Amino acid sequence: MTGTDPLRIGLVITVLDEASSIDSLLESIVAQTLPPDEVVVVDGGSVDGTVARLRCWEGRLPLTVVTLPGASISTGRNRALAAVRADIVAVTDAGVRLDPAWLAELTEPFRRRANPPDVAAGFFRADPRTVFELALAATTLPNEQDIREERFLPSSRSVAFRRSLFEAGLRYPEWLDYGEDLVFDLRLRRSGARFEFRPLAYVWFRPRQTPGAHWSQYYRYARGDGKAGLFGRRHLLRYLTYGVLVPAVLLRRDRPIIVAAGVGALLYLRQPWARLWRRHHEFDSRQLVPAAALVPGLRLLGDVAKMAGYPFGLVWRARRYGLRRNWRTVPEDAGLLRRDEVGQKP
Repeated sequence: MTGTDPLRIGLVITVLDEASSIDSLLESIVAQTLPPDEVVVVDGGSVDGTVARLRCWEGRLPLTVVTLPGASISTGRNRALAAVRADIVAVTDAGVRLDPAWLAELTEPFRRRANPPDVAAGFFRADPRTVFELALAATTLPNEQDIREERFLPSSRSVAFRRSLFEAGLRYPEWLDYGEDLVFDLRLRRSGARFEFRPLAYVWFRPRQTPGAHWSQYYRYARGDGKAGLFGRRHLLRYLTYGVLVPAVLLRRDRPIIVAAGVGALLYLRQPWARLWRRHHEFDSRQLVPAAALVPGLRLLGDVAKMAGYPFGLVWRARRYGLRRNWRTVPEDAGLLRRDEVGQKP
């Protein structure tokens, strides 16, 4: 706790085989303009020396390391939240680097006397090293200008909230392996928690480095959507586009239809190209054209990965719970409290 600030700030992280990146994250925690009062790291069973690297930092940080072999991300986060004792808990991920002002920016709203939020939604920025990573960042990651604050659901690589929400029963879904932070956000929204967008509270992270890694990431995200019963209409639209509209255009070969389809494709690619242009001053200008040329292929690869992953999630949910259940109603779930069920406002 710094100065006379009455709020204790905790930071929780889950890791698995992050020996190559964990030092960068911990260095960025030490460099925070507002240091956390507690840091709890749950390791899910690393075999690459991650825990040994963490132990080296115990004298430089108020660090607690919990080893929990086999723990999922959700289980690890829930265990960390149970261990921390701070009033406000920030959450981030391994593999990122925190901006020096991240924790100060993220937790500043909780110190306000007038209308403080329950959740501070931080942001993230890509740290690309190659043309491929630059193109992938533009294809998959929003800029601040793209965000609609009232609908933004933060990644758990950059978020903070009152620990009293956890104490009231809100949990990360331990039955879900991917998309768990999205479901947690939806639970927070459903409970009536007040969100505030903090775009200057950002972390840096490196995009996936190969097409295969990009495929795997979006396949798993879509499988998680299917398991949780999320975004059904969005996925259906994707199947209709690629399964019906594209074949119809190719078979008809009607010039007006082909022109209309081409215009639609350009509109679909407009946003990632615009992101590249807005930030062209941040990278070597010679990378702009090759990165832009990669965008269509990366869009297609990501969409195909989503279409491949979503049915597997649906099958998993149907076998386990029945398709009519979703993240709100799965029998073994927790954290479904509404504000009036939570009781005393956090």
